[in-house]
Amino acid sequence: MKNGQGGFTLVEIAIVLVIIGLLLGGVLKGQELINSAKVKNFATDFRNIPLFVYGYQDKYRSLPGDDASASTHVTGATTATTPAGSQGNGVINGAWNSNAATDESYLFWQHVRLAGLAAGPTSTAAADYIPKNADGGIIGITSGSNSPITGLRGTYIVCSQGVLGKFAKQLDITLDDGNTATGSLQVMTNQAANQAAAVAPVATAGIDEALSYTVCMGF
Repeated sequence: MKNGQGGFTLVEIAIVLVIIGLLLGGVLKGQELINSAKVKNFATDFRNIPLFVYGYQDKYRSLPGDDASASTHVTGATTATTPAGSQGNGVINGAWNSNAATDESYLFWQHVRLAGLAAGPTSTAAADYIPKNADGGIIGITSGSNSPITGLRGTYIVCSQGVLGKFAKQLDITLDDGNTATGSLQVMTNQAANQAAAVAPVATAGIDEALSYTVCMGF
């Protein structure tokens, strides 16, 4: 008695393989678009912060965070007290990742938000007071004299923490020279809060795409 079951024809197998290939291609393309969007979000953070600085200066002739008359300029603002006597000297003092509510770099965010230049909570006690990037890492600013990376120059330094290595490399290609250890954008290992001393940058060849880093840019 003959068995009525038959196998797939070569045409049917080819069709299935084509469909699988299209599905895989769609998934990979979708992931590529997601990654590209993330890099654009990171880049936008770096591009927006100079606008906050210059916008505040244009309005009040002072630096946000460093403004000695912040409480007069914007209702509800807190004037920094650390380092003592340094307010109004044209320098945003304090570590880029400061968690001290009296530091100029920490109060920078309150000042630009109360001035209507940036969105976010104005209470320094709010859990989400420090802004986050697309990967959930904190964003911060300090003056070039407090540069967290050896050799990174700029009047001001903006840093974004917790950026995957693959995105850090793409960011450098997008915004700078493609070398994560030179130029105006450089990469370092993630640092603890209130980073006390500058560290060496991580070269492009030494970046692990699956690990997180802090990306800093001078302007």
